[in-house]
Amino acid sequence: MIKIYAPASIGNLSVGFDILGAAIVPIQKKYLGDIVTIQFSKNFQLTNIGKFSQELPKSIYDNLTWKAWKIFCKTIKKKKNVHIILEKNLPISSGLGSSASSIVATLVALNTLFKKPLKKKKLIQLMGILEKDVSNEKHYDNVIPSYLGGIRLIIKKQNCISQNLPYFKNWFWVISWPGTKLSTSKSRSVLPNSYSKKDCIENSKNLSCFIHALHSKKSDLAASFMHDVIAEPYRKKLLKNFSLHKKNVKKIGSIAYGISGSGPTIFSICDNETTAEEVKKYFLKNYIQNKKGFSYICQIDSIGARKIGKKSDEII
Repeated sequence: MIKIYAPASIGNLSVGFDILGAAIVPIQKKYLGDIVTIQFSKNFQLTNIGKFSQELPKSIYDNLTWKAWKIFCKTIKKKKNVHIILEKNLPISSGLGSSASSIVATLVALNTLFKKPLKKKKLIQLMGILEKDVSNEKHYDNVIPSYLGGIRLIIKKQNCISQNLPYFKNWFWVISWPGTKLSTSKSRSVLPNSYSKKDCIENSKNLSCFIHALHSKKSDLAASFMHDVIAEPYRKKLLKNFSLHKKNVKKIGSIAYGISGSGPTIFSICDNETTAEEVKKYFLKNYIQNKKGFSYICQIDSIGARKIGKKSDEII
């Protein structure tokens, strides 16, 4: 029996629409992500458990875990039945890479159980195909950081390539999910088909300066360029009081603020834990809309998907 965990992730990071993503881990909680337990079985079985398992499709054939098993077996040209237990710990359509976490955990679990017939590049290709099934577009800004950890720059050419970027260990990422859903397809539908030359230049400046600041270890400079001109101006209307919250958390001491992926989760970056605690309290009071919502103080998860169990975690 093999047990694999894949962490939650933040896509875009404001300045990197579809090409930047970060794996995250709460500072006071070991895991924030889906867990897959797998073993060989006489018949294919899929058991859904976890806090958000009731949100999964009723039909097994609509479940990403089943689709991952199907495409994996087709790729290796070998079909063996397995029993998969999907522990669904991330809310669906939350902006935290919920689908990516399930996809990554399942494919890594399958590849591990079958003695690793597929290399990382091939696994990533399959992850992208399965993500397309969710959002109608093949993108990697959640699956790659969830799989490999860290902050990742994704370059899509013939083969998907990712670069591991440096990050600031004193950055505390306060994430807040209000308890509501916002589908990726709906969030993408509000974006324009074309952008002005001014916005394209501004976005290029912000992205290049942000990456330069990461490499040159200039925290304040990096935060100052986390300004989204591609998605945020159009998506913020889908999030309740987004601009007001942005103004208020900056007063508290947040150095950057944005939409996590396609939303409705938002994130705020603080350069010390005390400020992060204050921002978290603010989100809990003002952004959470029902009992299901949550807010965590996180840092970058440098590991990504890994085996878990009674012994210490093992990097895949």
